[in-house]
Amino acid sequence: MSEVKISQETPANHNKKMLWEGIVAATPIIIGYVPISITFGMLGGQSGISLYHTLLMSILVFAGASQFVGINMMLAGAASTTIILTTLVLNLRHMIMSMSLMNKINFLPVSMKAILSFGITDETFAVASLKDRNSGWFLSGLIFASYITWVLGTLIGGLLANFIPPSISSIMGISLYAMFIGLLIPAIRNSWKLILIVIPSALLSYFFSLFLNDGWSIVLATILGSALGIFIKIEED
Repeated sequence: MSEVKISQETPANHNKKMLWEGIVAATPIIIGYVPISITFGMLGGQSGISLYHTLLMSILVFAGASQFVGINMMLAGAASTTIILTTLVLNLRHMIMSMSLMNKINFLPVSMKAILSFGITDETFAVASLKDRNSGWFLSGLIFASYITWVLGTLIGGLLANFIPPSISSIMGISLYAMFIGLLIPAIRNSWKLILIVIPSALLSYFFSLFLNDGWSIVLATILGSALGIFIKIEED
């Protein structure tokens, strides 16, 4: 009579598995972050900002759009208060994303939520939203891989700033759009009704951008697009 061995997954092995799944899930983000972060590093170097301060922005801020806007405003001679208020408005959408993601991680302790909140970006939020339930270890792997890629890419870009023409570095920013398309397609394949949210939200963002800055246009488009998503969800239920 053969013995049947029942293997039980230990909590440590489960945590490692979820951490690795988070790192793997960050693959499309990493692919997009590499050229964008390198572009930011080169922009900082070519703008006369030291490598130390350019790298410090990526380490402490970790918000691509705000970092690009911040550098451009610094070069334009804007006051520090103006730069802070502008980037604050630009990142107001993070508050909306945080409230949405909170429903999936409300079981985590407050201390871990505070740490994970630093890594919420448009891209990490998009990937986390595709999962029905997020563990702290999964989000840690997702955010850690994305963050390290962004910081290292900035460092590489800063070191290459004197060797690559500005015209080349500006073209590399187009990878941001390719990355978002890559993140969006799997979600649409699972639910085609998401198109009914994506297209109106994109049109609203463009419309608002005609007379508002990028921060407010994104925030308003996000709120109205989310409201539309609520009605579609209710209809499905």
